[in-house]
Amino acid sequence: MASLLRTEQRVARSLAETADPRDALARALRAIGESLDWRLGALWEPAPDRPEALRCVETWHAAGLEAQEFEQASRDTVLASGEGLPGRVWGSGEPAWLPDVLADENFPRQIAAGRAGLHAAFSFPVRSADGILGVIEFFADEPRPPDDELLATMATLGDQLGQAVERRRDAEALRAKEARHHAMLDTALDCVITMDDRGRVVDFNPAAERTFGYGAAEAVGQDMAALIIPPGLRERHRHGLARYLATEEAAVLDRRLEITGMRRDGSLFPVELTITRINLPGPPTFAGYLRDITERKEAEAELRASRARIVDAADSARRRLERDLHDGAQQRLVELALDLRLARARLDGDSDTARGLLDAALEDLAAATAELRELARGIHPAALTEQGLGPALEALVARSSVPARLVSVPEQRFPPAVEATAYFTVAEALTNAARYSGARLVDVDASQVADRLRIEVRDDGRGGADPAAGSGLLGLRDRAAALDGRLDVISPPGGGTIVRAELSCGS
Repeated sequence: MASLLRTEQRVARSLAETADPRDALARALRAIGESLDWRLGALWEPAPDRPEALRCVETWHAAGLEAQEFEQASRDTVLASGEGLPGRVWGSGEPAWLPDVLADENFPRQIAAGRAGLHAAFSFPVRSADGILGVIEFFADEPRPPDDELLATMATLGDQLGQAVERRRDAEALRAKEARHHAMLDTALDCVITMDDRGRVVDFNPAAERTFGYGAAEAVGQDMAALIIPPGLRERHRHGLARYLATEEAAVLDRRLEITGMRRDGSLFPVELTITRINLPGPPTFAGYLRDITERKEAEAELRASRARIVDAADSARRRLERDLHDGAQQRLVELALDLRLARARLDGDSDTARGLLDAALEDLAAATAELRELARGIHPAALTEQGLGPALEALVARSSVPARLVSVPEQRFPPAVEATAYFTVAEALTNAARYSGARLVDVDASQVADRLRIEVRDDGRGGADPAAGSGLLGLRDRAAALDGRLDVISPPGGGTIVRAELSCGS
């Protein structure tokens, strides 16, 4: 009886003195085993992947006991309700005793127990207000008859140990929650910055480190306004925080805003910001979610510029077409009308003159037709409409003033807008090569890659081309973008020039 009382006291002391719940359980196993002269103890709990079964999660053995094989067998074993000694206690909810495990038919670890020299065993449930949390078992190195007083004492200890198991599970759940929280912060692509009610940084995640240039250790504890807000906006930020703390009237909370941020080097950049109040007891704490939107703003600016260029190009094209028609074909048609009027006036009196006027009118008509055909070709090549990209590119390459060759071109047809953009890309690249590159040979290569048409024009000229210097390539870049594609110019000095366009083939 005295040994049982000492055991209870030692277990209670071990639980009270140990802050770590897992260490407390390990010390409790040792206290019970050493106080009562049992050689090995083990704690079993429901398996995370199979809550209806038990796994061994903690063991202790006395000094000098060769129990490694048995301990490993215990950790490798999964016991269902009613299976083995822990399974029987798990199923019944009552302590149990085996005088000798080697003589028990329902003991799956019998071979390992025999090699470790283990015989008698008892087991009791670990309880809480919610039910049985686990099972503890102990082994002796000799057979022993059942001891009802010992089992009753262990049942009482099981209730005390249940509190330690609950504390351990709560601590593990809290650690897992914190680990998930930190993992989410660490892997977030957006900046997450937490601020207290005095405006000081509490958390500064890796995305914020990369964006603003401060390490978390540097940022935490600093005044956030002085750290990442431009000087001209700091007073407004501080005033807004003070107003919210005084009135709790939210002006910017839970709204998506576009403002300006400041990096460590003082450079300014646009950010998208959402601020929320974290629902925690105590003084208000705020989380800011920021995203660097520099690329988005640049893309928006380029889109606006592209639209302006498209409008300007369309206006210029209309003016050029009007001028070409006025100066060319229109003048010939006016002259043709005059010749026809004169011919009609001379038909009765001077047939020879009338015949000459008609011949001249036919010549003017042929010239006007040729000019109109040439104009139409500049708007949209007839060969492209009638025969497709291959023949149109062959004709374009054949007319090039710089020796050029068509390396390859797909045989199938593509949407008209795609074929036209490809054609004019090659035309512009050949024109630029003739005017500026000093090239001796130009290769034109068209191929289909997945759902995209790739056009590549390569010359062996002097390189150094600036794609922003002329309006032709800029216009083609806009046309490619309108087709969900892109146009790139690679032109290192002395290394020739490559004009490459990739166009979506979707209709």
